[in-house]
Amino acid sequence: MTTTSSSDTETFDPPGVGSGSGGLGPSAISHFVTAFDAIAHNMETVVRGKPVVVRQALLCLLAQGHLLVEDVPGVGKTTVAKALAQSIDAKWGRIQFTADLLPADVTGLSIWKRDSATFEFRKGPIFNNIVLADEINRSSPKTQSALLEAMAEEQVTVDGHSYQLPEPFMVVATQNPVESEGTYPLPESQLDRFLMRISVGYPRRTDELSILETHEQRHLVDALNPVATAKDLVTMINMVKKVTIAPELRGYLVDLAEATRIHPSLELGMSPRATLSLQQVSRAHALASQRAYVIDDDIKAVASSVISHRLMLRPEAELQGTDTDRVVADVLDSVPVPYDRM
Repeated sequence: MTTTSSSDTETFDPPGVGSGSGGLGPSAISHFVTAFDAIAHNMETVVRGKPVVVRQALLCLLAQGHLLVEDVPGVGKTTVAKALAQSIDAKWGRIQFTADLLPADVTGLSIWKRDSATFEFRKGPIFNNIVLADEINRSSPKTQSALLEAMAEEQVTVDGHSYQLPEPFMVVATQNPVESEGTYPLPESQLDRFLMRISVGYPRRTDELSILETHEQRHLVDALNPVATAKDLVTMINMVKKVTIAPELRGYLVDLAEATRIHPSLELGMSPRATLSLQQVSRAHALASQRAYVIDDDIKAVASSVISHRLMLRPEAELQGTDTDRVVADVLDSVPVPYDRM
């Protein structure tokens, strides 16, 4: 488990966004975008040629969600997660999931102290602001389920006692494709706890050449300096909550959800939690785009990352080679936007 601390990281305290402030003025939006870009650029120094991946990981954090990074081994899943953690001056921990990992290795356990004749709770690595769950699908379902309560309620219960997790709190999990040897598929209940799922993908030729030049230096990610604090993140998260969304666009979100529920290729469509999640991330995308209000383009930009892992295909659709990303694209094309933008 690794923690970071840096007293000289500048704090982010935009004017007009205090605890009693209402609304977002131009100055506050400008401060948000400056902080957002600073974190993104810091991550991009080690995550080469993947600005969309970096941006989506940061949007997930600011929307108060958990991130699942899924792809083949060796494309930089762990680098994305570590770069995000290193860019924030907050406590972070890493859990390497293996077949013999136990739930207590994640949450912590109570230890008997002979001198005081009492049990003392020793916190596990889940008690950090950002938790990297590396190769989460290599552990048993029992251990995977140890994360469920933490991700859903931001607390951990051990021996009948509940312990609150720090704020902000985010799980960044990486996993190899389910077809890989020695993996356990995540159950639907756990997949639904992840606000977004993204893939890194192979780099372009020019980016891979750059990786060959720069990544000969080992521990390049560990050398990243934080550019924001945990307090900054809490401020930015509270700003995202103030982004407005028109009633017509809320209706559009419900129409999208309904379209997935009746889609012929799907056995299981969007749940109300998925609809809320899409609204949540759309707000973060709007603010990062220098707007205090959501437009339909914000929803479309994040829809696949928020929705696709929550959908269940019918067996016949899988046999025909359909995937959930294609279904999401089809739904976005078929559901009309409720108004014409000026």
